[in-house]
Amino acid sequence: MPSSIREFADNAADPKVRGYLHVPDPPSLDFSSNDGLILTHGAGSNAQAPLLIALAETFCAAGFTVLRCDLPYRQSRSFGPPGPGDAARDRAGLRNALAAMRKMISGRLFLGGHSYGGRQCSMLCAELTKEAPDLVAGLLLLSYPLHPPRKPEQQRTQHLPDLHTPTLFVHGTRDPFGSIAEMERALKMIPAKTKLLAIEGAGHDLGFKGKAKQEELPRLIFSEFSEFFELSS
Repeated sequence: MPSSIREFADNAADPKVRGYLHVPDPPSLDFSSNDGLILTHGAGSNAQAPLLIALAETFCAAGFTVLRCDLPYRQSRSFGPPGPGDAARDRAGLRNALAAMRKMISGRLFLGGHSYGGRQCSMLCAELTKEAPDLVAGLLLLSYPLHPPRKPEQQRTQHLPDLHTPTLFVHGTRDPFGSIAEMERALKMIPAKTKLLAIEGAGHDLGFKGKAKQEELPRLIFSEFSEFFELSS
């Protein structure tokens, strides 16, 4: 299914929502009943990351409405990593992105992100457990940054026991932010349904460094996602 891409902004929200919306074509098609996926980026990247674009195109071709969004810290400055005080506002931005997507579609909402972005997605869902446990139908976490490279003692797992959202993890076998064995142990802390898709030989970028692309990876991820979340049912 072809798709159209347009810039998207919700300037009335605080933090603002900014990114790119992928909508299945033809434009006249009523996409309000579609499922939706919000994708966000890692610490040194933005919504134009090739991995996010490839995934958005693949999911949209299967009928999803997809929003690739810049986190608030990236909207504030065009380069550099987030600061220590940015995380809470970035999660607020994701929450606003969910609200914006809900105005457009009535189907299920999924949330996904690469590295730092994925971590903020999971932390937001853990925070929503009590007040809005059904807001997000599932998570897609790409290269979850379990710990800083060469610092396995600094585990980023404190919120995982509060994560009740079904989650598909996609992780390279050569990712310095966490080994497959470390990831498997972390997943046992999550009370929700989880699955770990290991990408043989891939690092933290999952093969999407610079202009390099893994042509088969987006299709593989969608296939696993479709099976894990039983999209055909």
